[in-house]
Amino acid sequence: MIYEDILYSVDGAVATITIDRPDRLNAIRGQTIAELEDAITRASREEPVAVVVLTGSGERAFSAGGDMNWEQEGGLEQLEWRIGNLLLDCPKPVIARVNGYAIAAGNHMAYFCDFTIASEHSIFGQNGPRVASPAGGYPVSHLAGIIGHKRARELWMLCRRYSARQMLEWGLVNAVVPKEELDAEVARWCADLLTMSPTALKTVKRSFARIVDRTPNSTILDEVNPGFFASGEQAEGASAFLEKRPPDYSKWR
Repeated sequence: MIYEDILYSVDGAVATITIDRPDRLNAIRGQTIAELEDAITRASREEPVAVVVLTGSGERAFSAGGDMNWEQEGGLEQLEWRIGNLLLDCPKPVIARVNGYAIAAGNHMAYFCDFTIASEHSIFGQNGPRVASPAGGYPVSHLAGIIGHKRARELWMLCRRYSARQMLEWGLVNAVVPKEELDAEVARWCADLLTMSPTALKTVKRSFARIVDRTPNSTILDEVNPGFFASGEQAEGASAFLEKRPPDYSKWR
């Protein structure tokens, strides 16, 4: 695959996958998702890669989530989110290098990676219920195993914003450093991982992956509201976001 939305590079035994849409705060669209799926699969299989780093271009965002123009055009309707599964099933340790906003899908990816290392100015949070983006299944429930049910529900249902330090306290982030030290900190974690037995790491990671319920979002959404996209609720959320106004969900309550 020829990449347009991401960058892929290998330095020694470390592969780096970079979401490269800084003008859109590294927001993702269908093409970005397809490229990320391809790159994660590639890094999973490629030798001599032993550690994978996932990040975003620039200092403003890891990823601000779904590109709302793409969502408004109906991009979510046929989407089946597989990136969480690919990160869980990657046999190699994956580090999220977070520099700036990690919102919605950006936050998903950060907490599905094995380790999350963030700069001090990074901001975390979800956006789904705010913009009627109906995330469900394992991408949502996996967070409860990381930070606990009460905090996971707060993060998902209220769509508040949280500092990197607070996410460190909650357990979503492993380390927080000044932005000028971020690359050195990520390199240190990579170096430590490269001293470990690859087979032992694969065994440990597979053991953690086994505890995740892989129920897909489409199954959950069909149970809750099989006519969701035709109802106009998602269109209202996307339009309100793009028009910079509060959404009105009163007719769907």
